[in-house]
Amino acid sequence: MTEQDQKELGKTLWNIADQLRGSMNADDFRDYMLSFLFLRYLSGNYEQAARKELGADYPDVAPDVMEQIDATTPLQIWYEENAADVAEFEKQMRRKVHYVIKPDYLWDSIVYLARTQSDKLLDTLQKGFKYIEEDSFQSNFQGLFSEINLASDKLGRKYEERNAKLCSIISELARGMSLFSTGTDKLGDAYEYLIGQFAAGSGKKAGEFYTPQQISNILSAIVTLDSQEPKEGPRKKLESVFDFACGSGSLLLNIRHRIKEAGGTIGKIYGQEYNVTTYNLARMNMLLHGVKDTEFEIYHGDTLTNAWDFLRETNPAKRPQFDAVVANPPFSYRWDPTDTISEDMRFKNHGVAPKSAADFAFLLHGLHYLKDDGVMAIILPHGVLFRGGKEADIRTKLLKDGHIDTVIGLPANLFYSTGIPVCILVLKKCKKPDDVLFINAAEYFDKGKRQNQLNNKHIQRIVDTYQQRPSDIPRYARRVGMEEIEKNDFNLNISRYVSTAVAEEEVVLAKVHQQLVDIEKDIVKAKDKHNAFLKELGLPLLP
Repeated sequence: MTEQDQKELGKTLWNIADQLRGSMNADDFRDYMLSFLFLRYLSGNYEQAARKELGADYPDVAPDVMEQIDATTPLQIWYEENAADVAEFEKQMRRKVHYVIKPDYLWDSIVYLARTQSDKLLDTLQKGFKYIEEDSFQSNFQGLFSEINLASDKLGRKYEERNAKLCSIISELARGMSLFSTGTDKLGDAYEYLIGQFAAGSGKKAGEFYTPQQISNILSAIVTLDSQEPKEGPRKKLESVFDFACGSGSLLLNIRHRIKEAGGTIGKIYGQEYNVTTYNLARMNMLLHGVKDTEFEIYHGDTLTNAWDFLRETNPAKRPQFDAVVANPPFSYRWDPTDTISEDMRFKNHGVAPKSAADFAFLLHGLHYLKDDGVMAIILPHGVLFRGGKEADIRTKLLKDGHIDTVIGLPANLFYSTGIPVCILVLKKCKKPDDVLFINAAEYFDKGKRQNQLNNKHIQRIVDTYQQRPSDIPRYARRVGMEEIEKNDFNLNISRYVSTAVAEEEVVLAKVHQQLVDIEKDIVKAKDKHNAFLKELGLPLLP
């Protein structure tokens, strides 16, 4: 499938979603739409692997013949004819593709029920989703479809109405996808497109699950460069990556794609997400992009309370640490730190963020789990750069300890959830430069109707500037020593160090005076010439 086809598939599916959801809220319909796309992916991938595993034994039956024998998929025929071999076959499939789907729950079987308006569709879907959650994978994917309420009144008040609505949705989806050669490796791109479209329609709620691709590209480019010597280019290997506010997981997938594209390898991906709906989107997103269940771990829980047992290891030698940490946490989130949280190992050395804004709490959480030679990139509101009180103390400590490497100012109105300008802070535990690089990219963007956009040139300029770390680019970037930052009371307001104002042209008074004298002379000459002309005509002269 070409890139254009991928976009067209995404648009086709979005148009179907827009037409079918009726009065249903877009956020609610999103969960149905994306879950069905996920089932389509799992089924296609599984059947492809089954065909390879069974070889010549895989039934090659034409669709019209299958209808005559009341079969919905070739795999169903094989299961019925080889009942004694099913257990061994599924054992092999779990080893090779890491999951199993019974023939009745495959996408083509579900589509058959939808097209024939079968009253068994709703019941089959419920059983199929339950099977995938509890039995399909070696890992437990409990609750993966917990937000898909197939008994919801939003689908219909009675079973028959809900069943009919689902028949309509699934039939249209299948029709839309049949217009394209939807290889399983490309359905992930359609999933990403739909997430972006639903985010665009969700307004402020989008901040819970979606980081715009343009900003994701900046963060992923930064953390995949060599952490100590960015000029050396991309790292060859990232053993572990962590996003503690991972949303739908798109940023983690962007990092994975980038490092593989550069010829490198990536180990395990870790994410954490507080919103259960978004948590399920992230798990689906990983699998849709070919990440095996053993290659990622997404946890549902509160980052600020450190709810994940995996991260609460008290033995420093066993504490998990990551090569790269990224995050786009909620901006200026109000939180309620406990009386004893100052003793929490994450905050003990730097202090506790105020209740009014948890920005530094999120930052310190990520920094705590960063390897000594790792790199962290986090998106935060500009207030962290200059606000006083406890935040000033934390910022000062971070600067004195040499952890803040780069401050990048971005344009306003890049997010669906807010119009405020934001910044990217790049942090390292052991950085070589003893200065801070400031990049003021706030004035460089393409104006959009709803959101402003960063094009590829804007993004590449930011990444190149971070990578090359120049001493000064007028009105764009500058390396600033700690002595100057200390004189500014450790205030990191970007405009203090890199102004985008255009300098006024220097005025040389002597030169201006001479210009005025010359103008006066020209006026006298012009008047004399004019008076001479008037005199010839016998008219009054100019005074």
